Amino acid sequence: MNPRFTRFAAIDWSGARGSRHKGIAVAICQDDGQAPRLVQGPDGLWSRTAVADWLIAMARETPTLFGFDFSFAPPFVARGAYLPGDPVPDNAPAFWAYVDALCADPDLGAASLLEIAHRRHFYFGKADGVKAEFLHNRVCEALYNSRGGGKPSTIYDAIGAAQVAKASFAGMRLLHRVRDHVPVWPFDPPTRRGSMIVEIYTSIAARAAGRPKGRTKIRDRQALNTALDQLGSAPHVGPMPDDHGADAIVTAAWMRRMAAHPPLWAPCGLTPQIARTEGWTFGVI
Repeated sequence: MNPRFTRFAAIDWSGARGSRHKGIAVAICQDDGQAPRLVQGPDGLWSRTAVADWLIAMARETPTLFGFDFSFAPPFVARGAYLPGDPVPDNAPAFWAYVDALCADPDLGAASLLEIAHRRHFYFGKADGVKAEFLHNRVCEALYNSRGGGKPSTIYDAIGAAQVAKASFAGMRLLHRVRDHVPVWPFDPPTRRGSMIVEIYTSIAARAAGRPKGRTKIRDRQALNTALDQLGSAPHVGPMPDDHGADAIVTAAWMRRMAAHPPLWAPCGLTPQIARTEGWTFGVI
């Protein structure tokens, strides 16, 4: 299936505490070759709730492909459960609803799930034991790693600046809030009309734009515009964004270029079970 979109939005996400987040960046572009532009959040910074409201409004205007940089579900296939031994749902949409109902954290936060409700499943430091025992990955993550893409962070690793655990569970709360308005691939099948949400990995976009492995972060204008040129985009105009903004800009341009590429919508490893439980990162084939 080859959906057709007229607008593309990439969201660099954050699971940080609070309700105004420097780590959230939203970039959007039309299907016209112009550089993606950053969208400012209310009062200059985005909340996660504001992103959800913005997404629903944008999706109603014109067919938009939205990409979020977090894991849409924990690994399931390798162990047969998201949180083995704990009574939780066994499909992603139901699990999103469970996470949203469980977490009372402000602004769609989910720290309480990791730190209290299901604490034993997450690695916070040496006191939790051997870190390797927590490093479980989804099928698409293992595939990406095996083909030289790099080693994605596991959703069960909750320590350090590179961890994606809090951001991902917070993101699942957002997906639960918006799915009635916008379908989420691959849990919902792609359609030829309307908007859709996909999971993205900004490093995939950066590598496609010519950035070397291990140096995908862009922090200067020349590097940003070189990356955009590689993706068939006009150069960035305006102040140089921080690395979150640069990630979002490059990824939005990459989404525009790749959305009409049929293999990305039908990766060979994506089975019905995976589509129901773990999902898939758009761009991993």
